[in-house]
Amino acid sequence: MICVMCRVADPEPGFATLTLECDGYTTVVNAVPAAICPECGEEYLDEAVVRRVLAAALAGE
Repeated sequence: MICVMCRVADPEPGFATLTLECDGYTTVVNAVPAAICPECGEEYLDEAVVRRVLAAALAGE
């Protein structure tokens, strides 16, 4: 899959940091598995990973 932002490189496996904001609270989640473009840094998250991260954040974990 070619990066949709820069259209130069293929994203590679890595880890991202997510910042979630809701109702005045901010949650930072580190080391989230992602595919990251080595050229522009665009991050791609798998749907299953996003579901797990959001469920954990909403549960207060």
